[in-house]
Amino acid sequence: MTVKTKHTKKTLKVILDSNALFVPLQFKIDVFEELKTLLNMNFEPVLLSTIRQELEKIAEKGSPKMRKKASYALKLAEKCTLFEVDNKFAGSPDDSIVQMAREWNCPVFTNDRELRKRLRNINVPVIYVRQKSRLEIDGGYDSCLNL
Repeated sequence: MTVKTKHTKKTLKVILDSNALFVPLQFKIDVFEELKTLLNMNFEPVLLSTIRQELEKIAEKGSPKMRKKASYALKLAEKCTLFEVDNKFAGSPDDSIVQMAREWNCPVFTNDRELRKRLRNINVPVIYVRQKSRLEIDGGYDSCLNL
C-alpha cells in the first residue's frame, strides 16, 4: 500500500504599488498575465489599504485625466487581495509598502524609482516595467519562497 503525500504549491504574495495598476493603460500590458509568466508560479496580488486610499484620492481629486486612470486602476484592484494596514504606518503609502514587504519577505511591483531604491536597499525583489513592453524582476525572489 502506498501513501500519497499531498504537495501544496506555495503562493507568493506580490505587493502592488498604485503605479503598477496604471501599467495596462500606459503600456498596454496585462499585468496579471505578465506576472504569471514572469514568476512561473502561483501568486497572490496584494493591495495595501494605504495604496487603495491613495487611488481613491486621485479618483476623487486628481485632474480629469488622472481621475479616469485612477478609476480604472481601482477596477483592476478588485483582482487583488486587499490587506488592511494598521495606523502604525503614519508615513507615506510607500512606507507601508516597505514595511509589509520586509515583514512578509515578498516582492513588490512598482515603477517608482525612489521606492525601488529603498526596496533594493533592504534586499526586497522589485518587479517593474522594462522597455515599455514587459515585466522584469530585480533581485531574485527565491529567498521569498522559504523552501
